[in-house]
Amino acid sequence: MDHENIREIRIDPIVPTQSVLISTARGNRPHKEELPPTRDVRDYVASCPFCRGNEHLRPPAAFQIPVTGKWEIRAVENPYPILSDVPLPPEVTQGIQQAVEGYGHHEVIIDHPNHGIALDQMSEQHLVLLFAFYRERMRFLYNTDHRIRYVLIFKNFGKVAGGSMPHTHSQLIAMPIVPHNVHDEVEYSQDFYKKNGSCIFCTLIDEAMSLKTTAYDRSSGETRQNYVTGKYVVERGRNFVAIKPFASRYEWEVHILPIEHQSNFLQVTSEELDDLAWVLRRTMTRLKAVVGEVQYNYFIHTVPHMENSSDFAHSFHWHIESCPRTSVPSGF
Repeated sequence: MDHENIREIRIDPIVPTQSVLISTARGNRPHKEELPPTRDVRDYVASCPFCRGNEHLRPPAAFQIPVTGKWEIRAVENPYPILSDVPLPPEVTQGIQQAVEGYGHHEVIIDHPNHGIALDQMSEQHLVLLFAFYRERMRFLYNTDHRIRYVLIFKNFGKVAGGSMPHTHSQLIAMPIVPHNVHDEVEYSQDFYKKNGSCIFCTLIDEAMSLKTTAYDRSSGETRQNYVTGKYVVERGRNFVAIKPFASRYEWEVHILPIEHQSNFLQVTSEELDDLAWVLRRTMTRLKAVVGEVQYNYFIHTVPHMENSSDFAHSFHWHIESCPRTSVPSGF
């Protein structure tokens, strides 16, 4: 096999209705060199509503830690919400068109009091605090609003990734529906479990952490091809592993998963968060070392909060999807 030149259609093993086209030749196209993205690295900006000391420029905190004194992480209501608990009936639809009320909650989570700090520059202790904050906000919203079926936590870092504010922050959207991409992952992983009796995410982790796998001809038993699979592992800790997906949608895309099966992000323990912080920080440091300052999104995908959520306890596996924006999508 020619490892230098690849031209193939890769099927997503988790959602097999999705596929990506991989062609190394596309990287040889003529293109204009662009300057690397710039980042505001100042510790404090007087006009920034997210900086500590400028709390009067933002709505009161929905929650912060510590609760009193100088905060380290702070959640505030988004003043420009995608969804809201303020009633706003949908327009009347006709025919087969459908719409439901845009009910939900939309919060901004200010990740750090330092204006210009990057994720890889945060201490592991602070990252533990951040992901524990995510977990507790998610738990609070599920426990206090019975209409919520899914809480999506995500981070847009940089303008190309949709970040409208330079101060490091994440967002939380609690909604009465399950996003279609999460729904598809849940449904197809359950199909795999019913057919094979195992979690597809666990299977992919086992394959990724194997040094080599061999494909044999079914009739003759002869070796058809050897695959080096360990090359997809970016970083591994005691409890978490960072893997480059086989059917990556973005250059340098990485997924971080618990090594042991765990369907719900709410189940993650403080000890496990210690390891998650180490793996995430190492992964982002590696990414910066290879491609420099990078703009990215990350998302936490976890099992939905529904009456039948227990049906997916053995088939779904919560994970973080990190998607660096190092190129502009083209037409196909």
